Amino acid sequence: MQLNPDTFINRELSWVEFNKRVLAEALDESNPPLERLKFLAIFSNNLDEFYMVRVASLHTKLKAGISRPRPDGYKPSELIYTIRFLVNDLINQHREAKRHVLDLLEKEGIRILGTGDLTDEQRIAARSYFEREVYPVLTPLAVDHARPFPFISNLSLSLAVWLRRSPDSSPEFVRLKIPDDILPRIVSMQTIQRKAGQIDTTEDHFIYLEDLISNNLDLLFPGMEVIEQVPFRVTRNADIDYEYEQEESEESYDISALIEESLRERRFGPVVRVSVPRGISDRTLRRLIDGLEVLPDRDVYFIDGTLGASSLFDLYGAVDRPDLTYEPYVPRIPEELSAGQNIFDAIRYRDFMVHHPYDSFGPVEDFFNTAAHDPNVLAIKATLYRVGKNSPVVQALMEARDNGKQVAALVELKARFDEENNLGWARALEDKGVHVTYGVEELPVKTHAKIALVVRREGSSVRRYVHLGTGNYNATTARIYTDLGLFTCNEELTDDASRLFNRLTGYAPATTYKRLLVAPEYLRPYFIGLIDNEIEAARQGKDARLIFKKNQLEEDSMIMKLYEASQAGVQVDLIVRGLCCLRPGVPGLSENIRVLSIIGRFLEHSRIYYFHNAPAEDRLYCGSADLMRRNLYNRVETIFPVLDPVIRQRLIRLLKTGLVDNVGAWEMLSDGTYRRITRDEDEPAVSSQAIYMHDSFGLPLSDLEDV
Repeated sequence: MQLNPDTFINRELSWVEFNKRVLAEALDESNPPLERLKFLAIFSNNLDEFYMVRVASLHTKLKAGISRPRPDGYKPSELIYTIRFLVNDLINQHREAKRHVLDLLEKEGIRILGTGDLTDEQRIAARSYFEREVYPVLTPLAVDHARPFPFISNLSLSLAVWLRRSPDSSPEFVRLKIPDDILPRIVSMQTIQRKAGQIDTTEDHFIYLEDLISNNLDLLFPGMEVIEQVPFRVTRNADIDYEYEQEESEESYDISALIEESLRERRFGPVVRVSVPRGISDRTLRRLIDGLEVLPDRDVYFIDGTLGASSLFDLYGAVDRPDLTYEPYVPRIPEELSAGQNIFDAIRYRDFMVHHPYDSFGPVEDFFNTAAHDPNVLAIKATLYRVGKNSPVVQALMEARDNGKQVAALVELKARFDEENNLGWARALEDKGVHVTYGVEELPVKTHAKIALVVRREGSSVRRYVHLGTGNYNATTARIYTDLGLFTCNEELTDDASRLFNRLTGYAPATTYKRLLVAPEYLRPYFIGLIDNEIEAARQGKDARLIFKKNQLEEDSMIMKLYEASQAGVQVDLIVRGLCCLRPGVPGLSENIRVLSIIGRFLEHSRIYYFHNAPAEDRLYCGSADLMRRNLYNRVETIFPVLDPVIRQRLIRLLKTGLVDNVGAWEMLSDGTYRRITRDEDEPAVSSQAIYMHDSFGLPLSDLEDV
């Protein structure tokens, strides 16, 4: 069996389908208005990153002359125009959704004003605010025979301004950057009026920064007539190929210096998208096309309304209206810790697992904090991928070093769009004397594993404790991402953890493991073997089943193996939040495969793999890896077995609860599109995320016997 367009869905087009499902949440009347606004911002933010990385890679292939089609049949030149067609349709849907949501918010007193909506008093206040707060940071850049078209940074919003000295003089062109990187893009009218000494009664009225600037250009260009002003927004290639950069560098190189240089280069990547208002004049459009060196039919997107809707995050955060958001949810403290016992005592008693954000991230922080201050703790080791700007975990590691403990941290400097933040933390840790490493030299790949190890003296012996997770050590995302974390002192797992850290920090290329499945060496072949075992069980007439929950599915050989399992009679249930390149429900190929995607209040991020006929200790795995090429071949990943039978039962409940979701679930069709699962009028609503808020691991098994 060969991968071809009949068996394989293009990953970029599958991602577009995913963002379409995100947009559907903004259209969902059952979501509170401010949450719908947030989904509009998420959609736009997702689209920005998609163009900076995935569409940018297509531009790179076109520039390199690569025309060979992928297994899905698309050539880069064809795919880039197909994406444009589909995205333009989604942009139109987004515009209509935004209008509707803003209308709903206006009825609640929350309004973004246009300059024509301002009262005379507000106009005076806005002009005063412009003069005091905005004017000093503006830098107009003229373009003429002596001054070339200026560099436009990634994701920057600008005004293209045409001026003239007199009615009979030639127009002059100026580019004016909107400084939304240092000033709020959506400005509170209350703030504006208070700074002008006025009393404001419209607390939830706002104005876009670019409108504020546009309405006061006469102060910026005295003696000139403004004859045209048009906003435009630029997206650049921000994808950094660190492996290529490393190969091109000298044999001995400084990874932190490489990261810094790459971050500087990211600012100057080629333009991959220019967003302009529909109705832009031919004169302005020609100037932008020439200055930015883009193709009008490929790279220019015409937008009705405001450019760069990710700024709606600012509005969401500025409005204090809990009645227009989801009901507050307070994460639970796991029963294993509810009595306030020491976390190491709890782990010694038995393994336990937390399911964020339904369970608090507190136990993870407590794991690090207790280790940092416990006089019996000798050493702490951790992998850090995305930890956030104010990281209690990193603070605990630094405090541990202050307390004289051995601390080692593998900080992944190549975590896309977190490089600068991670570089800062790495230097702070090094300043404290922490042993900081950045990866394995003979494995020029990212370290994506989520693992922490504590070594503790207990009496005359030493015991090791480990936390293994599916998500990052990030307290912020732990409140909005669904992830799992296992606490254990199982000797096989802790011994494997020690082996892994030795592999990451030293020289141990022949390292093997008893229980952990570690990529890139061991994960894929072991999973293939477990699927083969399920295939053999089906051929022997046994009930055979695979249930996989993950973020993405793209890797060719895993897709082919799942097709083989389906053809052997294995029931395959896949819960895949994002892109999926497998075609489900194709007769003779994948009729026993069902693919669901769950979109809701929280971002589904946990990875769980269930093999029905495996021995008990191999039946359930969790960890950091999706079934993507990058995870299986190009990253250090850890997938861990769930050895405790109680936790295994809980995870089966979690998986099966997701499979009966009829509120946030979508089913993938064989053509790559999705349909929202609907229910009969007399059928009860089943929202897996709502159920997890009552019980972290879902419905009781007695309610799931037929699933």
